[in-house]
Amino acid sequence: MERVLIAAISAATLLMFLGPKFIAWLRKNEVGQFIRAEGLIPDAHAQKQGTPTMGGVLILVATALPFVILSTRSTQAMLVLATTVACGLIGLADDLMKVWRRRSGGLAGKWRMLLLAVVSFVFVLVAVRVTGFATTLHVPIVDRVVEVGPYVFFVIVFLVISGFANAVNLTDGLDGLAAGTSGITMLAYTGMAFVASQTVGSPIFGQRDLAIFCASLVGACLGFLWFNSFPAAVFMGDTGSYALGGAIASMAVMTKTEILLIAIGGIFVIEALSVIVQVIVFKKFRRRVFLMTPIHHHFEMAAWSETKIIVRFWLIAALLAATGFTLFFRDLQ
Repeated sequence: MERVLIAAISAATLLMFLGPKFIAWLRKNEVGQFIRAEGLIPDAHAQKQGTPTMGGVLILVATALPFVILSTRSTQAMLVLATTVACGLIGLADDLMKVWRRRSGGLAGKWRMLLLAVVSFVFVLVAVRVTGFATTLHVPIVDRVVEVGPYVFFVIVFLVISGFANAVNLTDGLDGLAAGTSGITMLAYTGMAFVASQTVGSPIFGQRDLAIFCASLVGACLGFLWFNSFPAAVFMGDTGSYALGGAIASMAVMTKTEILLIAIGGIFVIEALSVIVQVIVFKKFRRRVFLMTPIHHHFEMAAWSETKIIVRFWLIAALLAATGFTLFFRDLQ
């Protein structure tokens, strides 16, 4: 337990130490945020143009260093870290292209999805062939385990990783929103991984390194909020949102909570669904369900303050994560 707590404290402290120097470097090199075209986001966001971005690099460094030092570097935990870094690198490529092109358009969507498919394939390959990970799907509440086979398992892993990488990216639209909700979600996974690592029969029995990884990421999110809370001095960029999405998704697969992730990471599901519903309804009926999507922009357009939206979304994220944790613990007993 001590290593788990030390990991969180170390990650937060490290990020808060590195933050000012890295943000100053970003400003010096004019690595700033490019705002999307008018009409796609609320007008108030125009003032955020030029705010340093790619702060996700800080999250990756602050997570990886304490984890590598404090853990035993088990194959399962290193696979989760590698997946997180790989997703972060995809986001980094997108951020760098935006900076070079001096506009909001980065890496094309088809290339991002292709790269996420490669990450998912490597994840499944290592998990199944190296660690002997079971190609099963756990159905919560009824507490049933279904054998799906390696091919269907790959599809599930791809949907979870690509879905959450993009869902967290959609959520990253207000200062501190993605970092706060991701930290809350990973805090739930910290508790789940710690309990499951001590429970005989759990898919991660004996894998306390996963709890250390989750705690490191929680600490990194907490430290990042020091600079990213409203008004933000730095944005995480796609580097951070893709890395966080990859971390949440890979932990869901490792703990066999792919379905339960709908509750644990519910805020990201809501954000993604709001976009899907808006697009489908508009294409079919030429009408809008929300004033603007993702849904946090809907509340901005409804004249809610940015801080009010952020805090309420954090509260919803905490309630959903607690619900997911409760269901997980119930099935684990």
